[in-house]
Amino acid sequence: MLDFLTRRRPAQEAGAPADAPLHATNGNDASRSPLDVRDLARRASMLGRESAEVRGAIDDAHKVAASQAQAMRELTQQLHAMMQTQSAIADEAGVGLRAVDGVGTAVQAVGDEVAGLVATLTQVSEAAQQITRIALQTRLVAFNASVEAKRAGEAGRGFSVVADAVKDLASGVDSAARVIVGTVQQLDGRIETLSRGISRNEHSEQQSSVHKALDGVAEGAQRIDAASQASRERIAALDERIATLLDESLRTAAALNQALSRTESFLETSEQLIERVASCGVETEDTPYIRACQQAAQEISALLEQALADGRITLDALFDDDYRSIAGTNPPQHTTRFIALADAQFPAVQEKLLSLSDKVVFCIAADRNGYIACHNRRYNHTQRSGELTWNTANCRNRRIFNDRTGLASGRNQRPFLLQTYRRDMGGGQFVVMKEVAAPISVTGRHWGGLRLAFKF
Repeated sequence: MLDFLTRRRPAQEAGAPADAPLHATNGNDASRSPLDVRDLARRASMLGRESAEVRGAIDDAHKVAASQAQAMRELTQQLHAMMQTQSAIADEAGVGLRAVDGVGTAVQAVGDEVAGLVATLTQVSEAAQQITRIALQTRLVAFNASVEAKRAGEAGRGFSVVADAVKDLASGVDSAARVIVGTVQQLDGRIETLSRGISRNEHSEQQSSVHKALDGVAEGAQRIDAASQASRERIAALDERIATLLDESLRTAAALNQALSRTESFLETSEQLIERVASCGVETEDTPYIRACQQAAQEISALLEQALADGRITLDALFDDDYRSIAGTNPPQHTTRFIALADAQFPAVQEKLLSLSDKVVFCIAADRNGYIACHNRRYNHTQRSGELTWNTANCRNRRIFNDRTGLASGRNQRPFLLQTYRRDMGGGQFVVMKEVAAPISVTGRHWGGLRLAFKF
């Protein structure tokens, strides 16, 4: 179809009037009427609209796929961190089990020592009882000696004193031995109780409270280790599944990106077809907008050249592309050295074209990088803090629109450029529209483009 339009555009390019009809020769050498061209233009316009819709839908799907892939990457990182944490828990549970085993062994060793102490105390008690019996016998011997000494009269007096002393000593030893026996019996009872509390008897169903507590700790540590192992296995399975989903998401994103590139070519072809039809000299529904846009671009060019001539701005300031961010703005806004001139000069031209038709959405002058210093008044509001959706829709001045459409319109240097695209209105709302752009030049130097957008 494009080749047809290129080959069959009659002498218009050689100087024919702008309203000269487009002729084509078919198999019957019949001429194509302006009505046919207008029908072709209408069909090309609808093709462009559908192309823009398809491209926008694919672009949305591509963004969602890319976002999902990024979310899965982050989830994978979190799962790896969870696996490391679970491994650390399992390691600590193992350390706890070994510690419990060590404590149990130590307690058992203490129990064994206590059992030995009980045996020693038994020996002490038996020795004390033996001492008591010896003391009793000693007392009896001392008593008999004392009786015999008294019978001896004066000759046995000295021996009687010794006998009495031995008897008293025996009494003291007996008393001390009895105290030892009593104390040992009390200590033996307490130690026996302690021994039963800390000793482990493998053949008894009743274990000591200490070993019961240690067994409970050990069982808890084992449950933690088992749960940690099960958790690691589930996380590993989930990680494997997410890795598969991530791979699928990446392939989907790549396929959507390829499809997006192809729809880009398809959309460009439809736009070229619309431009060719619009350039053939036949009046179409786009012609009034093209003429108005070209006229407005010439007016902006004249205003900028006059400002230069009057010394109100320098050439360097007019072509300033050192965009300085405005703090606290979202979406980001920027300033340049020509914003004051734009605010003063552009509205008179831009606002006038809004009354061209109720289909007109906006009319703005953009520099070659897509920067909009001054938008239409309805979109020229001051941003509200924390209200991104409202700001996106209503605060479109001081912003850089360097998307496909914005850059193409700002950098176009042909008589006009006609594009079809979806415009983001904020809050997930989109509208498909056309945009015609005409170049703005200042003293022969390309400054940017006049963008006139209108609905289908």
